[in-house]
Amino acid sequence: MSWREGRLSVLDQTLLPGEERWLDLHGAADTTEAIRRLAVRGAPLIGIAAGYGLALEVARDPAGLEPAAALLAAARPTAVNLGWAVGRVAAAARAGGAEAARAEAEAIHAEEDAAAAALAVHGAALLAGRRRILTHCNTGALATGGQGSALGVIAELARLNDVEVLACETRPLLQGARLTAWELERLEIPFALLVDAAAAGLIRRGEVDAVIVGCDRVAANGDVANKVGTYAHALAANAAGIPFVVAGPTSSIDGDLPSGDGIVIEERDADEVRRAGGALLGLPDVAVRNPAFDVTPAALVTALVTERGIAAPPGAGSIAALLAAPVTV
Repeated sequence: MSWREGRLSVLDQTLLPGEERWLDLHGAADTTEAIRRLAVRGAPLIGIAAGYGLALEVARDPAGLEPAAALLAAARPTAVNLGWAVGRVAAAARAGGAEAARAEAEAIHAEEDAAAAALAVHGAALLAGRRRILTHCNTGALATGGQGSALGVIAELARLNDVEVLACETRPLLQGARLTAWELERLEIPFALLVDAAAAGLIRRGEVDAVIVGCDRVAANGDVANKVGTYAHALAANAAGIPFVVAGPTSSIDGDLPSGDGIVIEERDADEVRRAGGALLGLPDVAVRNPAFDVTPAALVTALVTERGIAAPPGAGSIAALLAAPVTV
């Protein structure tokens, strides 16, 4: 993402890794569309993008603040960062107009960049000595502020010792195969790609030292919503007795939500499952369930790593303490 002199550009992630094309966004409508179709994705990054989109809309049409904020906040339902960022920028605009909205959007971006850097240090310290790391979906710079959440931890860990990454392809949209592989190659971190269903077997065979993933929403009790398939990895890690770690900024914690049972799980278009790369994979009209996320109970999470420290294990008390803590790096 690029924000320079009031211009917002995003790398269209739907075209990666085959093509690197930048999109210029001008306000609430095109930013919402980019978020909905996953041109820009990842819980922290859609919050940043939405904040800028709302600031651009307010600068163009101050009277359009409320409908623009509602449009952006409804773009995707599961990640908490979206409504959090839109709410902050909207409040700033109500108090101080377009300049205040722009300043708040820039502040959110800077905070998320700093959060990524801090949580990477915490996570690498937690996983020190772990060499074979499995991850799911995409959690690098394409998904967050700064260098990433879970992938940021992996990159920091790779600076300290040799690391080998197992990256799940992450069906149905292949964010692991398309995006995480692209980022790991650019980071020059050794990795292998695997189908999602292979992960549990490799974990059982002792080929994984730790699993680390990102998060889209964390409930007050430590339950975690993340890209669909995450729950299966948590179960496998628990059975094998290896760490299952979640990494994300505190902006992804919903302290007002008691448990993961209240998290709205987005169901996406059936053709995301029926097709891959535009090619039909099976019957054209087959019935499809396409939940984009699942919820992993806190009891399966070894640690939640944030910029303010680590909740290990996550629970109501440790989550509340994180939300009250200052940034520690």
